[in-house]
Amino acid sequence: MKQDSPETVALLRPAAIVPVLVPMPAERAYSYAVPEGINVVPGSIVRVPLGPREVAGIVWDGPGEAVDARKLRAISHVFDCPPVDEAMRRFVDWIASYTLSPPGMVARMILRAPEAFDPEPWVEGLQLTGMEPDRVTDARRRVLEMASDGMAWTRSGLAHAAGVSSTVIDGMKAQGVFETVMIPPRTVVAPPDPEYARADLTGDQQAAAETLREKVEADSFTVTLLDGVTGSGKTEVYFEAVAAALEKGKQVLILLPEIALTQAFLERFQNRFGSKPGEWHSDLAPRKRERVWRQVAEGGVRVVAGARSALFLPFNDLGLIIVDEEHDPAYKQEDRVFYNARDMAVVRGHIGGFPVVLASATPSVESRVNAEQGRYARSVLAARFAEAALPDIKAIDMRRAPPARGGFLSPALIGEMQKTLERGEQSLLFLNRRGYAPLTLCRVCGHRFQCPSCSAWLVEHRFRGQLICHHCGHNEKRPESCPECGTLDHLVACGPGVERIAEEVVGHFPDARTIVLSSDMLGGVKRLRLELEAIAKGEADIVVGTQLVAKGHNFPNMTLVGVVDADLGLANGDPRAAERTFQLLNQVTGRAGRTGKKSLGLLQTYQPGHPVMQAIVSSDTEAFYDREIVERERGGLPPFGRLAGIIVSADTRPEAEAHARQLRRAAPEAKDIHVLGPAEAPLALVGGRHRFRLLVQGERRSDMQGFIRAMLAAGPKVRGSIRVQVDIDPQSFL
Repeated sequence: MKQDSPETVALLRPAAIVPVLVPMPAERAYSYAVPEGINVVPGSIVRVPLGPREVAGIVWDGPGEAVDARKLRAISHVFDCPPVDEAMRRFVDWIASYTLSPPGMVARMILRAPEAFDPEPWVEGLQLTGMEPDRVTDARRRVLEMASDGMAWTRSGLAHAAGVSSTVIDGMKAQGVFETVMIPPRTVVAPPDPEYARADLTGDQQAAAETLREKVEADSFTVTLLDGVTGSGKTEVYFEAVAAALEKGKQVLILLPEIALTQAFLERFQNRFGSKPGEWHSDLAPRKRERVWRQVAEGGVRVVAGARSALFLPFNDLGLIIVDEEHDPAYKQEDRVFYNARDMAVVRGHIGGFPVVLASATPSVESRVNAEQGRYARSVLAARFAEAALPDIKAIDMRRAPPARGGFLSPALIGEMQKTLERGEQSLLFLNRRGYAPLTLCRVCGHRFQCPSCSAWLVEHRFRGQLICHHCGHNEKRPESCPECGTLDHLVACGPGVERIAEEVVGHFPDARTIVLSSDMLGGVKRLRLELEAIAKGEADIVVGTQLVAKGHNFPNMTLVGVVDADLGLANGDPRAAERTFQLLNQVTGRAGRTGKKSLGLLQTYQPGHPVMQAIVSSDTEAFYDREIVERERGGLPPFGRLAGIIVSADTRPEAEAHARQLRRAAPEAKDIHVLGPAEAPLALVGGRHRFRLLVQGERRSDMQGFIRAMLAAGPKVRGSIRVQVDIDPQSFL
């Protein structure tokens, strides 16, 4: 681990005042006194008084500010924990400056496992003394054989391994056969072995793997875009980069976009390296979370596979970051600190001086442009592994082959599903809309069920018998009668969600085994993983799912993918709508035919001539990217220009609008930056708060952050219920 120089440490001590960054929205570190007998260095994790309570904080760089000695409070405790290294401290400063976030809120993301700040306690164990028991029974013989290697065992572990009860162990200990010793805490995962099971790579894979190995061995900052079609074996290729980093004694971080992907990935990793990586995501049990954090800081965990927040783990000696599915919108955090984990991973690699790998079958336009302009290297895998063919993609023109009345599936799609069933193969129907129906209304009076706290319709979830808002979580029981006119049995569901498509599927194929996959199904992540496993084993005939099914899964017997509403993502004003739709449809159709069977992807669309549909059907990926890049450049949109979103929200509409207008008037004059708005956000009301949006657009080299800082400083003070959120490089325009 990189240590601070003795000169830096020495500078802190005589002053007896140090800056401490605390996890709250403060714009700077606070000064604290260092009591006699306590030594701290930049990066030390300490406990300090803050108002009436005590909080954990990180000793920051530089001398503390001069403060009246009567007001200065002292550090109360220094945790026995490796200090946060200089690279991570620079990373925190960079993110705070780039995203216009308080540094304390960025540091808060490091300090998310407070129980891990002190070392794990050693546990009591047993070790043979060399004495013999008074008599040797079968049970005692098994215990002696198991413990004969001289290693220390826990009482319960030895009993379990020898197949005896704990009382047998207690009796032998009482006779002096065992002595008590203290055992260090177990590692969360065993160390991975780079040589455990090297994969047989194809020529293209081998070439890409060699490129990545060279980047790792050079031990300097580079970014490589690993661009390979679905099923081309990108994971096996970047595993070779992981192996190279492990051979150099470095730690590795692998970012994944979805928790649901983690289980299958862990198994693939274990098959290659003989042990699982450490996990890091929101579904992790608190105790395990703390142990992973601690062992990452101490260097015991060599590889972490995690969600975007894993970027803020205090790695001891990080030497490689891999961002899998780098295009995925799930990498964007839109809460408190707004950041894109893909972009921040590149920054982390630059600060730490090590390579970063971005992997995707459908890279973001930003990454493609960076590769074309030479900022990133690019390795291409143009064919599927083992020469498996990509699926044939066809568009179903819904104007010519409409579904039956009351249905949503074209006869052409139903016919292909029948043929797939008869062959004993699996079909996937994809619709990126949860629940049963996106709108419920009364046929008599026209009443529509809307969220009382948001400008959004309530989504019917028939499996639960509830109407739910997907923005604030409000839910209510689906009534039998209209609350407006009181008419019974006249509520009608408008439009389809995955539950409604599943209902239609069961009507057509009552004997088929049908599974619905959606992030809000009862049973959560655990059930989702079990069902993904069941599909992979062939225990379902037809799968109906949302975008969860599009990401990285390998279903060996899946040969038909039907996209129920291919136009859905194109129906909004998002400048990334075409790119997102192209990526999602490519990813979901890529679930078909991964093991070499002939496969088919069908897109139900009312716009078969749309450039996105044309690019997917013709498999002309390059034409799509060429067109999209030209459009972006013409409009001055990222990556050829810069965008920032500012959302002003308040308890009342007039408050939010007035503040947004005053903020707009406070914008400084600049030739290269323009402010659009304010206008009501597309979601004008969320969680009872009214929202107005400003969009700041600038040239590529514009000082966007400086402009917005000046605008906020000159604008009205934030008072009452007003909140102002700044989103640099926005991904969502709602």
